[in-house]
Amino acid sequence: MSEQEKLLVSRCQKGDLHAYDLLMQKYEKKVYTLCYRMTGNKEDAADLAQESFLKAFRALPSFQGQSSFSTWLFRIVTNTCLDERRKRQRKPHIYSLDNPLSTADGEIQLEFADEGPGPLQITLEQELQKEIQELLHRLPPKQRAIIIMRDLQGFSYEEMAEALEISLGTVKSRLSRARSRLRELYLQREEQKESQLHLKEKRGADYEL
Repeated sequence: MSEQEKLLVSRCQKGDLHAYDLLMQKYEKKVYTLCYRMTGNKEDAADLAQESFLKAFRALPSFQGQSSFSTWLFRIVTNTCLDERRKRQRKPHIYSLDNPLSTADGEIQLEFADEGPGPLQITLEQELQKEIQELLHRLPPKQRAIIIMRDLQGFSYEEMAEALEISLGTVKSRLSRARSRLRELYLQREEQKESQLHLKEKRGADYEL
């Protein structure tokens, strides 16, 4: 931890709410992004992010600084998301394609705001992000979490091991399995697209005849 972060944590542990606000502002975007990628729903992500911050605040007196604050915080966030997933595992998940897509840099429309993108560029980017989100949600929750942390948020193997409370070897093997499964799902999606395209072309040729 940086000295500034250590100071903020120390002040938080003494009940300084302003210091806690400053600390949370530093991590709110990453926390929200992790929650969103885990749930695929903006409202659920906001609720889980808020719940995670509340849990962190209540648990701060027990934080000993043995790991970095960010690792400790993301352990709480990840467990909160996985707990919520377990609660809802019997309920079908519905992902709305009408919702604007949030990324680590904000809404998709804002991501290219300075470049002045055309409608086609925005639409293509939205479709790509939607496909990624849908593929992520076909992974088991633990595999999804490790893909998000490593490939989307750039956590080190050591940070993931601490946050998920698993060994370094488990991190690597789980990540390898998650990437392999994601690759399989992607190839299956591409095969389906190709099959649908051929079917449309065949129907078009039959119609011309």
